[in-house]
Amino acid sequence: MRLTSKFVAIGAATALLCAVAAVWTLRSGEPARATAALGEVRPVWSETDWPFGADPWGKGKAFRCKAEDCGGEVQLYVRAKLGFCNCVTGVADDDDLEKMGDLALIGKATPIGAGREIIVGPMRGRSRPYRVEGNRNALSLAFNQRCDMVAATALVGSGAPASLEPAVLAFLNSDRMLKWAEIALGL
Repeated sequence: MRLTSKFVAIGAATALLCAVAAVWTLRSGEPARATAALGEVRPVWSETDWPFGADPWGKGKAFRCKAEDCGGEVQLYVRAKLGFCNCVTGVADDDDLEKMGDLALIGKATPIGAGREIIVGPMRGRSRPYRVEGNRNALSLAFNQRCDMVAATALVGSGAPASLEPAVLAFLNSDRMLKWAEIALGL
């Protein structure tokens, strides 16, 4: 009897290890895609060309999240603005965000909610949702380190969930984007 119990225990442990290995293998492969029917959004950001003309702040970085990955098309525009931020208070309120953000790049925008404080790496700032002409939504974000700041604008198509702020913040807090901000701001 004792030998049989050992075989059952070993078999159960082996089955459990196989199940864990299978789950790990599935999750470590290609990035999971969004399943809009389930409301699950797992963004996959691809870098694209900066679509805007020259201005005093220069070009930034542009990223796209396809509809199948975000539940709707999302364009994200990010650029550094050196010396533009209030060195003492940073991006302290919604008025600061209005002045320092990049909404002018995408058209006329009207706030649809209050802004809130955000943290990106070691930087603090604000985020606020907007309605943009053409039945689209946008999220304006700005965060700073000393007198320098990063402005980010996420343009969300009409089919994308309006609550993509956590996904945008997660991308801005990724190693890739924090390294870019470090270089762009000279940190």
